[in-house]
Amino acid sequence: MASLNVGSVGAFIREQREKAQISVRELAKAAGVSNPYLSQIERGLRRPSAEILQQIAKGLRISAEVLYVQAGILEDRHSDSEVARAIASALELSERQKEVLLEIYESFRKENDLREEREQPEPATQAAVVAVELADQTSDTPTQ
Repeated sequence: MASLNVGSVGAFIREQREKAQISVRELAKAAGVSNPYLSQIERGLRRPSAEILQQIAKGLRISAEVLYVQAGILEDRHSDSEVARAIASALELSERQKEVLLEIYESFRKENDLREEREQPEPATQAAVVAVELADQTSDTPTQ
């Protein structure tokens, strides 16, 4: 398991809390943790468990997956993590709406990847094309 990126997740939690205009006290109450403990997490002094991160995510109304990625517990499955973060931090969206948007985004990415794969010739085909082109060039060259 990856080591927790404590400072990064704490700063991210603070940023999300401030965006949501929630006090430390309010978030601590919503997450079921003490004010000092949440403050220590935000300052990077404490390592929250996955369970605590999930409770904090619920209090912030963001995806727990986003906090797990920030903490280094999960690898980011979205290569463009800025898109995932933007969706996750959109306060006007419900959790379900965020999940659906991420699923749609992933399906478009996969579709584009498949299209690119289909457009790329196989290495063997590429080699055959090059061989034919070389043969054509040699046969077109006048001999002396």
